[in-house]
Amino acid sequence: MSRTTRAADVVVVGAGVIGSAIALELARAGRQVLVVDKGPGAGFGSTSASSAIIRFHYSTFTGVAAAWEAGHLWTDWTAHLGHDEQPARFVRTGMLVLDSRPGPTTDLFDAVGVPWEAWDAEEIRSRVPGIDPGRFGPPAPVDSEEFFADARGRLAGTFTPDAGYVDDPRLAAENLATAARHAGATFLLRHTVTALDGDGPRRWRLTLDGAAAGVVDADVVVNAAGPWSSSLNRLAGVDADFRVSSRPLRQEVHELAAPGVGPVVAVADPDLGTYLRPHGAGRLVVGGMEPECDPFEWLDDPDDADLRPTARVFEAQALRAARRFPDLTVPRRPVGVAGVYDVSPDWTPIYDRVSTPGYYVAMGTSGNQFKNAPLVGQVMAHLVAEVEAGHDHDRDPLTFTAPRTGAVLDLRTWSRLRDVPPGAPTSVMG
Repeated sequence: MSRTTRAADVVVVGAGVIGSAIALELARAGRQVLVVDKGPGAGFGSTSASSAIIRFHYSTFTGVAAAWEAGHLWTDWTAHLGHDEQPARFVRTGMLVLDSRPGPTTDLFDAVGVPWEAWDAEEIRSRVPGIDPGRFGPPAPVDSEEFFADARGRLAGTFTPDAGYVDDPRLAAENLATAARHAGATFLLRHTVTALDGDGPRRWRLTLDGAAAGVVDADVVVNAAGPWSSSLNRLAGVDADFRVSSRPLRQEVHELAAPGVGPVVAVADPDLGTYLRPHGAGRLVVGGMEPECDPFEWLDDPDDADLRPTARVFEAQALRAARRFPDLTVPRRPVGVAGVYDVSPDWTPIYDRVSTPGYYVAMGTSGNQFKNAPLVGQVMAHLVAEVEAGHDHDRDPLTFTAPRTGAVLDLRTWSRLRDVPPGAPTSVMG
């Protein structure tokens, strides 16, 4: 087989929603960008299994501010892309987080400028038809007596009216990839990186296996490989450079028919360990919030994941949804998707450089960073530009000023060298 040699300023490994957003912003900055992905198109990996909820509940200022800035980009999606070729659609429903009261999170909302409302149980019942605001938690296995116990009080919640969801997450990634191509980026699909050496003519040499096997020489590599990120770091020999890293975790998201009885808003329900959102007319999407009572399915190799939805996980998610919305009908056969999350210990991403020159990571996105993808592209382009110009981000961490909202994001929040504090988030609502 003949082997070709290519060259690029930057190689982005991964064409999911994160990698495609990074490619777009680097290409807009005038860099020669090549994106490599093992899939047949943009967004065919973890992105396609995302529930694509756009929400603002985070436990840090940077988390809230980033999600709020990204929300503006989703609202003005075609302007952000610079094209209107079959754009994905942001659907504004608002989001209710049950058993969330005014406090540290709403203080962050106020600091960032996120509108919110406090709802008591009566307000919840009147604004979300069909919901039972009873307090059933903490979450219990759906085959246990505790799960079917009577309510022990009623829940309150906080509502953010500007939240919602994107109707087609894979299409959103393709939108970003199309915009990146318009800006000059090239996508090399159905290719796998089999070797990554830091001694190429342009600093890095990537050996590729695929339809046109060959090598790529690049000044900069950006690892946006999702659940394959840690293995790519090992391939590059930079895996020892992290205090926090990530692991692949298999996850499932399911659909239920809900004609006239499903939620009209997105609902995060830590009391039962689930979340729900509308999915067009008469359907809803339901997923899990990683309650302690449910086993985690960690993987050594994301390629080992069985991507067929299972009856066990479907039953748990569907019964929890029906506990909160008693008029829902639970079908016998699972309908949904399975995918693999790239999970860090605190469910917070790692957007950073490493100490080896020219290598950057956008990893540990943990199922909660789809919403931030367009902003992550801007942050990573800023990081690459500053570090390649000589800035020592490890000694003097950078900030990023959000263009739409003016919020100043402290990039230490996403450092590979951060310490994970006791009580850090342990679920996708991190």
